[in-house]
Amino acid sequence: MRRLLTRTATVICLVGVGLGIAYALVPGRGTLELQVCALAAGATVVLAAVLAVQDAFPMAGTSALAAALTRRRAPDPHRPQGLVAIERLVFLAEAASFDLHYRLRPILREIAAQRLADSRGLRLDGGGPQVERVLGEGLWELVRPDRPGPESRFDPGVRPQDLRRAIERLESLK
Repeated sequence: MRRLLTRTATVICLVGVGLGIAYALVPGRGTLELQVCALAAGATVVLAAVLAVQDAFPMAGTSALAAALTRRRAPDPHRPQGLVAIERLVFLAEAASFDLHYRLRPILREIAAQRLADSRGLRLDGGGPQVERVLGEGLWELVRPDRPGPESRFDPGVRPQDLRRAIERLESLK
């Protein structure tokens, strides 16, 4: 603290010396030079106060925001990039209906169509009530061809437990 006060006083003295030199070189502008000197001295005092508060109350560690920003996992070289991308889509689909409808839903429809064709010989878009019965209500609601798009792109997406049940149903189609 003593060093901070000494440095602050030194800077203010240097500003005063600068004021004297400026007044000696251009004698007609004393008021302007005095205002500039007062501004520089005030800025020095404010900086010293900020540094004193920082010394008195040091940060305990990193902030929650900094921790959240640096908490990124390194990509696992053993996990396929496609899987990582689909995990991101699932996360986004739970947050916003736009991502559910326009990003995750086409993937679910493609998988459902293939599973229906392979296991039952049915077409997703042309199977009618039989396809709805095979898929179940939750999965059918996600993949049905006439499902309307979201009214707002920021509406909530699908609940995680509903998506989990739909995916389990999709996996059970053999």
